[in-house]
Amino acid sequence: MKRLVVPALVLALAGCSDDGDLRVQTAQVARADVAEVVDAPGTVAARAVANVTAPTAATVAEVLVQDGATVAKGAVLVRLSSPGARDRLRQALSARESAGATAIQVPRADLGPVQDGLDTAAAQSFAAGRAAAALVPDPAQRAQAEQQVEQAERQYAAASHAARTAVAQLGTGADGVEAALAAVASSQHAQADAAVDLARNTVDALTVRAPIAGIVTLGAAAGPAAPGGGDLSGLLAGLPPAAQGPAAAALGGAGGGSGSTVSGALTVGTQVGSGAGLLSVTDLGGLTVTAEVDETDVLLVKTGTKAVVEVDAVPDAQYAATVRAVDLSPTTSAGGGVTYRVRLDLAAGTLADERPAPAPRPGMSAVVDLQVRTAKAALAVPSAAVVRDEGRDAVFVVEAGRAVRREVRLGSQGEDLVEVLSGLSAGAQVVVRDADRLTDGQAVRS
Repeated sequence: MKRLVVPALVLALAGCSDDGDLRVQTAQVARADVAEVVDAPGTVAARAVANVTAPTAATVAEVLVQDGATVAKGAVLVRLSSPGARDRLRQALSARESAGATAIQVPRADLGPVQDGLDTAAAQSFAAGRAAAALVPDPAQRAQAEQQVEQAERQYAAASHAARTAVAQLGTGADGVEAALAAVASSQHAQADAAVDLARNTVDALTVRAPIAGIVTLGAAAGPAAPGGGDLSGLLAGLPPAAQGPAAAALGGAGGGSGSTVSGALTVGTQVGSGAGLLSVTDLGGLTVTAEVDETDVLLVKTGTKAVVEVDAVPDAQYAATVRAVDLSPTTSAGGGVTYRVRLDLAAGTLADERPAPAPRPGMSAVVDLQVRTAKAALAVPSAAVVRDEGRDAVFVVEAGRAVRREVRLGSQGEDLVEVLSGLSAGAQVVVRDADRLTDGQAVRS
């Protein structure tokens, strides 16, 4: 919704005239500062809220802070006890020591010397065969004998080459097997490292530290009842804090299962499930405001836009704010309309008597006045003077006793005052009441 800061204009009140001319109320076009404001409902929020959960099923061994205490980032807040988590760390460390500890080698037979000896013996045999063939007196028989020696030599050479190739392939295969086994060992070692890291992080998280600086809230709202437990969670919450842990243990951990939250105060002996909410830390060092701006106005809102925030809990105070971000995705308002969330950084406020205003608390309702446009010394008319017809803006100017329609182009605008960029000049008298009932050239008296 838009609002304007409106300076006073000179208005001429009128009624019905005796001669029948329509008497109208007019205002003189003048220059003024026009501030266009978009107002939107908002909610005060903390700059950051960190919720801390239990890393595993555990028992509260020590609570080192009081509810509502202000703590620094990294401060130890709670110590948990979990023998199971420490056992898992020892098991993970043992598994890592044995995983991929030694490289696996495939045994190989060195057949090179054997093959070399066979080649030498074969060469000697072929040389003797050729010498024997040379002694055959019959030329035809001698040629046949030499041919047989050459054929045998070729066959041996092929067989020797095949044998050497097979040996080489066997060695390559062994190399591949060793590489695959090395990859498996490396993977096992990496998995063992990851398991150790996870187990160690879980044990380290048993010492609960503040993730941010702020105010501590111990415990959380009670979670849903355990399956088949009826109202056991509610009964446990009604017990004295010191008795809640033992009672939950006696009932088989009712209300303390995985994903639950700690009901009531966080005390020594309380049993918590993995993921159970332990506490929260709220950073109140800088408050923010989230405003729901209507889709018809959101395009006017930019990063850095100034705003004035009024908090319902402090009705006589105003707080300065600056737009930090405008969401790209829309939301649906309670009334069904489309709105966009605008996030602002909230500064200190002042009361009506100029005293410092108290700091609001997260969750308080507010109204945010976004100062989207300001026109200094602008030509301005009351917004009631503007009529819209077929998508065009116009006003009626009283000239020589008649209402003359003038189309205008508007700038900053709102409910009470609008800036006129073109179509009018200073000093003109414009009709400001029932202008939408007039026709161009109609006789009027102001």
